[in-house]
Amino acid sequence: MILTTTENIGGRQYEVLGLVKGSTVQTVNAIRDIGAGLKTLVGGELSKYNDMMNDARALATKRMVQEAEYIGADAIVTVRYSSASIMQGAAEVMAYGTAVKFTD
Repeated sequence: MILTTTENIGGRQYEVLGLVKGSTVQTVNAIRDIGAGLKTLVGGELSKYNDMMNDARALATKRMVQEAEYIGADAIVTVRYSSASIMQGAAEVMAYGTAVKFTD
């Protein structure tokens, strides 16, 4: 599956199949959340939260691709990501784009 943030794929013609998306809500465990809270006192990178967000983006992307495959897409154009805090230590990540089928 080709994924691109652009609207066009060089040299390819395609028909639009529609919007596809994938999302997940992820959290770190309570012990790590407490540790992260303490880390904010001294500053620095919150690596467990970085790991959580990377895992969430990967899972949201996988779900978006699965939805595109289900409708017969060859690629997803204009891919975007969004995230939102759901509660302390938890975030939703959404991946979305336009599924397309090559016509050439």
